[in-house]
Amino acid sequence: MTRIVIFGGHGKVALLLAPLLSARGDEVTAVIRNPDHADDVRATGAQPVVFDIEHEDQAAIAELLAGHDAVVWSAGAGGGDAARTRAVDHDAAVRSMDAATDAGVRRYVMVSYFGASPDHGIPADNPFHTYAEAKAAADEHLRSSGLDWTILGPSSLTLGEATGRIDVAADESGEVSRADVAQVIAETLRQDSTVGRTIRFNTGDQPIADALRA
Repeated sequence: MTRIVIFGGHGKVALLLAPLLSARGDEVTAVIRNPDHADDVRATGAQPVVFDIEHEDQAAIAELLAGHDAVVWSAGAGGGDAARTRAVDHDAAVRSMDAATDAGVRRYVMVSYFGASPDHGIPADNPFHTYAEAKAAADEHLRSSGLDWTILGPSSLTLGEATGRIDVAADESGEVSRADVAQVIAETLRQDSTVGRTIRFNTGDQPIADALRA
C-alpha cells in the first residue's frame, strides 16, 4: 500500500485518479479547499482533508504530508486573477515541494502542461502568460529540489473516455482525455523509471505502461 496525497483533490483529473489508486489498494488523501466537496471525494474512495493550500505555510503543509509516501500536485488557480495564479500555481506549489522535503516524502508527481518551459513563448500581454510563467518556475524548482520527481505534461485536456493509450514522442501538443491523464499519473506512481523525467504526452496508440517505460 502506498499513501498518496493529492493536492487539488476535487479537480476533474483528481476525481478520476483517486478511484484508480483506491481500487489497487493505495491510501489516498485528497486535499480540498471547500468542505462542500467532501462527499464527492469520499465517493472516490479517498479521504478528504479540508486545507487552504493557498494560504497555509510550509510547516503546516509538512505536517499534513507527514506519514505519506507520495505527493501528486493537481491543484491550480484556474486562471483569471494573475495574483492568485502566482499564489497557487507557483508559490503554494513550491511550498508543497519544500514541505515534502521537510516531511521526508520523497516521491512527487507534478501535473504541469505540455508547453511548460522557461521558453514557453507566451507573450506578456496574453492572459495565459502568468500561468505559463508560474508553471515554468514551479517545474524548475521541483527539478532542483532533490525529490524523486516526475513532471507530467499533458496536452489540451478533453472530457473524452479513457483509451489507455498515449503518445510521448510528439513534438507538438495535441489533446488527451482527463481520464487518460489520471491513468498516466497512476502508472507514473507505480514505475520508478519515471523518476527524474519530464514526460509530455498526447493521446496516442501506445499502452500507457509501455509508453512510460520507453
